[in-house]
Amino acid sequence: MKDESNTMTNISIPLILLTLFESVSANSLFVLSARRVQPPPRIDGVIEEVWQSAVVADNFMQYEPNRGQPSETKSQAMVLYDSGHLYIAFSLRDPQPPTAQLTRRDADLFNDDAVILMLDTYHDRRTAYYFMTNSLSTQTDGRIGDDGRTVDVTWDAPWQCASQQTEFGWTVEMSIPFTSLKYAAGDSVKWGINFGRSRRRNLETSFWAGPLDNRFRVSQAGTLIGLNIAPPLRRHQIIPYGLSQLQENQADQLDAGIDIRYALTPKMSAYATVNPDFATIEADQEQINLTRFELSLPEKRQFFIEGNELFRQRIRTFYSRRIPDITIGGKLLGKQGPWTLAALATRSEPLQDSTKATYAVARAQKDILGSSNIAFMVANRTLQGNNQGSASSDATLFFTKTLGMTAQLVRSYGHFEDDTWAYFLRPAYDSPTAHFHVRYTHLGEHVAENVNAIGFIRDDNRRELDSAFKKTFWFGSGLMERTQYGSNYNIYWGQDGTLRSWQIDQSIEIEFRNRLAFEVDYTEEFKRYEKDFQNRQIGFTIGYNTREFQSAEVGFEFGKNFDSDFRLWTAEAGYKLTAQLSLEYELQRLTLNPDPELESTWIHVVKANQFFTKNLYLRLFFQTNSAIDRENLQAVFVYRYQPPFGTIQLAYQRGTAEFGQRSEQGNTLFLKVTRVF
Repeated sequence: MKDESNTMTNISIPLILLTLFESVSANSLFVLSARRVQPPPRIDGVIEEVWQSAVVADNFMQYEPNRGQPSETKSQAMVLYDSGHLYIAFSLRDPQPPTAQLTRRDADLFNDDAVILMLDTYHDRRTAYYFMTNSLSTQTDGRIGDDGRTVDVTWDAPWQCASQQTEFGWTVEMSIPFTSLKYAAGDSVKWGINFGRSRRRNLETSFWAGPLDNRFRVSQAGTLIGLNIAPPLRRHQIIPYGLSQLQENQADQLDAGIDIRYALTPKMSAYATVNPDFATIEADQEQINLTRFELSLPEKRQFFIEGNELFRQRIRTFYSRRIPDITIGGKLLGKQGPWTLAALATRSEPLQDSTKATYAVARAQKDILGSSNIAFMVANRTLQGNNQGSASSDATLFFTKTLGMTAQLVRSYGHFEDDTWAYFLRPAYDSPTAHFHVRYTHLGEHVAENVNAIGFIRDDNRRELDSAFKKTFWFGSGLMERTQYGSNYNIYWGQDGTLRSWQIDQSIEIEFRNRLAFEVDYTEEFKRYEKDFQNRQIGFTIGYNTREFQSAEVGFEFGKNFDSDFRLWTAEAGYKLTAQLSLEYELQRLTLNPDPELESTWIHVVKANQFFTKNLYLRLFFQTNSAIDRENLQAVFVYRYQPPFGTIQLAYQRGTAEFGQRSEQGNTLFLKVTRVF
């Protein structure tokens, strides 16, 4: 009997685990057949006769505010395809005209009335592309990873869309070239698919397949069947550019470079770049930093953007901003069976004496047990014959739809050989309205010194405990529409057991039906550096948002920060002067008393966008930081004649410099032409 009991235990545990993992698999109720069509539909936003053969996906259900309930308005989606494109149409009922104000590509269209298409082209239930548009035909696209836990908004691809207002609401058509995607090809292949819709007036977001536990939860998407797709005939994309530069008191410059993409298979692509240009990229926006840690800055350079989400880890062993402007680089991105592969290598000059450095990152990720994965990664910088970086392994595990865990183990190497290990464990609960996690992290005393040659670790020498709770409450009636409460507790010790820090964060946000919003934040913290510090921050924010782009917000924060009393005033405003012209303004005013380092400052940021069409626009960016005497102005006129990469850009810059540095650049004019072959 004892042996039988052990046998039953050995069998039942795997069965239980398998059942748990299978619970996050796709919903078999949501299956949609794609119909092949010839000739293709005309992409003008008008749903014509060609769409009559398409199968309709309808009965959208709410993600928020009332998860699982039918959407308040009727939505329908349809799919057609031919040898080169996937075609999508939406028919959207609404008793009122759609609310749409955003015209800038890659804007957050959930702030408008908009539609979203998600495509899991590997059918791995973990990763997907998404495409969004509003009634102004604004385009937003990106990549989803880790079953919705990571979203890369910087990914761009060529595709078309058009919208039309109708008597019953509005309609949308999309055309997505297969050459813009990596995908599973063959006869009768299956893709994951979901359709969504946002209605800004009532803050409703609804989806066809669901009910979802996360807005981007790929594993709960439906299934698209009936596709018979061959590998793309056109396997390459070549993007050369030419750049001329006229700078005050400098010699005129002419430059050129090239980007190349080649599809090795429908699922795997190789990329190469020679002398990529980063001169016309918008400068990093100045920020107030009340900590003693380095700030992480977003990547804006096109070569690093595609596939960047594949290298993301909680302990960040790869941070692409560590790599200066590069002379040559290559990448490999794609999927083979259960393995997702990503590799990157570049040559650069990180030192002023023109010493060359090689940066290399490689990651192999294997799908396991439903939507989970485990990965192995190496990140290395070679400089003057010395290697610095790390080797690591990480895992993202889903036990149920709401319960999961992430973990990572890192071994760093470089200048130090002792205390170079790092790891963490983070079980978490996530639902549409709540989040809770606990985390334990170990960072050896010399991990950052090794990793930060190519990675980003703010601080090491830690044994850290962290927990966070966030909950959103929706109200069906009354003055309040929703309330969100957040709480975070963090404490860490040095590896010798010395208490180094503890921190408590509390916040509450209230959004009223009259469009007013109010937020209160409180932070209490202890920090041990050259001595002990007791910091405190109390903040209040009040704002008004019409939910049609126009918005205004003011905030005031005060407290104690490293033996200085501080006051921080903030203000933000966005306004549409016309349907095509938008203005945004941000203010930060910091005063410190005493202020021995002269860090009190005024920061002003102004952004303006004038769209003549969605592919012809003028963009203005202006910022000041009085503490470092920075005044930076950038204006760029863009014509995308082969959107999104084939462009003509005329740009003016003055005062551009590294983040947090004084303005030194004189008046500079750029003319850049990019072509796509």
